[in-house]
Amino acid sequence: MRPRHIDLKRDERLLIEWEDGSRSTWPIAWLRRMSPSADMRELREEMARNPLAVLPASMAAGPVTAIDAELVGTYALRIRFSDGHDTGIYTWAYLRSIEAPAAPDAAPLPRGAPPR
Repeated sequence: MRPRHIDLKRDERLLIEWEDGSRSTWPIAWLRRMSPSADMRELREEMARNPLAVLPASMAAGPVTAIDAELVGTYALRIRFSDGHDTGIYTWAYLRSIEAPAAPDAAPLPRGAPPR
């Protein structure tokens, strides 16, 4: 499914209205944390194995915002973040698969962790 409308509030959220009329919203911090880039996938895996893993300095530098976003063909969106990260390509399918948490800054739980 493809988007009909994309609305990026750089310091707040990404909202997509899909072809079927449904809407999805993701906080910017969540999109940064869930970036599909190789380095972020590895970091999420490391944190699942070791919750005391040291975060990269760029992730501990305070609130992150979206500087810009661009379409990648007809299948994805690339977001450039205020911490310099811009290597994640968010396909429409990937965005549909990463439901945003209730709290904008909530981290994904490691596998096997008890619910909050």
